[in-house]
Amino acid sequence: MTTEVKTSSENLEKLNDNLAKLEVLTQRLVQALARKRSPNPAVEAPGGNLFAHAIRAYWTEAMENPGKLIEQQAELWGQTVKHYIDAQQAIASGKFAAPQDDTPDDRRFSNPLWKTHPYFNFVKQQYFRNVKAMEQALANVEGLEPYERKRVEHFAHQLMDMLAPTNFLGTNPDALERAVQTEGESLVRGLENLVRDIEENHGDLMVRLADPDAFTPGDNIAATEGAVVYRNRMIELIQYRPRTEKVHATPIVIFPPWINKFYILDLKPSNSLIRWIVDQGYTLFIVSWKNPDRSYADVGLDTYVEEGFIAAIEEAKKRTGEKKVNAVGYCIAGTTLTMALAVMAKRGDKSVKSATFFTTLTDFSDPGEVSVFLDDDFIDGIEDQVKRDGYLDKYFMSRTFSFLRSNDLVYAPAIRNYMMGEAPPAFDLLFWNGDGTNLPARMAVEYLRWICQDNKLADGKITICGEQIGLSDVTVPLFAVACETDHIAPWKGSFNGIRLYGSKDKTFVVSQSGHIAGIVNPPTREKYGHYTNDGEMTVADDWMAAADFHKGSWWPRWEAWLRPRSGKLIPARESLGKELAPAPGTYVTEIPSF
Repeated sequence: MTTEVKTSSENLEKLNDNLAKLEVLTQRLVQALARKRSPNPAVEAPGGNLFAHAIRAYWTEAMENPGKLIEQQAELWGQTVKHYIDAQQAIASGKFAAPQDDTPDDRRFSNPLWKTHPYFNFVKQQYFRNVKAMEQALANVEGLEPYERKRVEHFAHQLMDMLAPTNFLGTNPDALERAVQTEGESLVRGLENLVRDIEENHGDLMVRLADPDAFTPGDNIAATEGAVVYRNRMIELIQYRPRTEKVHATPIVIFPPWINKFYILDLKPSNSLIRWIVDQGYTLFIVSWKNPDRSYADVGLDTYVEEGFIAAIEEAKKRTGEKKVNAVGYCIAGTTLTMALAVMAKRGDKSVKSATFFTTLTDFSDPGEVSVFLDDDFIDGIEDQVKRDGYLDKYFMSRTFSFLRSNDLVYAPAIRNYMMGEAPPAFDLLFWNGDGTNLPARMAVEYLRWICQDNKLADGKITICGEQIGLSDVTVPLFAVACETDHIAPWKGSFNGIRLYGSKDKTFVVSQSGHIAGIVNPPTREKYGHYTNDGEMTVADDWMAAADFHKGSWWPRWEAWLRPRSGKLIPARESLGKELAPAPGTYVTEIPSF
């Protein structure tokens, strides 16, 4: 008995110590939050006009058809009261068990207590009833344009996701159990994680997804051997050392997106597309983009085309002695590669033998989920922000893309880091995801206005580098890979753009999975398959209905397509010439000065 009392006393003392630590950390948290930048409401949330319009439409419907509103509310109230009575009866009967539960399976509610404990089950069931009621109310609102309805539904679901009971300590059994087991230490660790993240982001909250100390570019990530062989204010051009005795004569130049760093294609040897390409016997170059500061405010799309794409292609030709290259563009770099190819075509420049596009949107008539961020309220706010700063801070882009998958990329890691007190995992993909870059002010606005909003590239009405261009100006053989569950560049949108290119030789592939996993899909894993169809590209759904499914990665299929377009085999180019820095270069680790 004495031992039990002593143990209980020690536990209580430890709990009190941890509660005292929480008070100290709270003071640090208040100080960290005080450093937050002046908020710009226009980029923090959709404009008030959107919800004002939705609310007016809702109340108009309620006035004109009050029976519908009363019926909906009565049904919700009836279900709520019945559920409360069921829960009370279960407890009164002496059986500490939850009533019948028909709510959908949801991994947020995987703890058994959500099914068995009357309190947690009641909270969960009420949450799902509220979500269903909200969805019903939105579905019955008349007078909204389709794009308005899509935005209202998106942001309403964002609100419901934020209000999920799993996101609050008092209604999260996992977090409460952990707090009790650790005498409150998990809460201390969690608050330490929260304070650290806010301090390091100057008052803004960016949930850390991966252990920042687990990876070092050039060491255990982005470690394929090569060197920077060219540098200007926009790019470092990396050439990789050969790993075969012979290589194809025509080099490959890869242009990755500049919203994050290039090494998504070189995470580690087992999933590195860069290493795999070199192992197949190709001379490979990749662009590493400069992370801009406010001195790049006036850099626009034409600068990216001239000093990024065309400069890299010319340098690769010069270093290999070849007249042509095979070019690859990923995401926004695929869109801009399209512009570069069209400009080069207008100039009579035939330096590109073939082009490959990864998850590339060029027709924004239906951009998918991202469309909710492409109305004037958001873009006006971004334009105002970059006029003040001279650049679009990586914070805004990272947060926007994260909230497209908020449960996976915001709330789940926040629960793990801050309520459970766990350290972020050592995960290479999530480490890369957190290593964002800024965007030059002019380029960000041009891309959003011209490409995304006005769809000028697809319509052939955009002027870049003094040339009016469109998709039909691209006539080189092309290979395009879209991803089936891509929430950034939906495969149907990619399909609709690719079919408008002027190329007679087109190969379109849909990989399983999403924007990253569908591309970083090495053959050794045999995890995701892909779809092909050699027929005409007319309607996306028809194309998919007639497509053939193939197990495994699309990488070997692409290499088989590329091989006959890559020239004869020659002795490997052992010398890289003048080397400015070992790969992965200096731009990839630079921190912009402001």
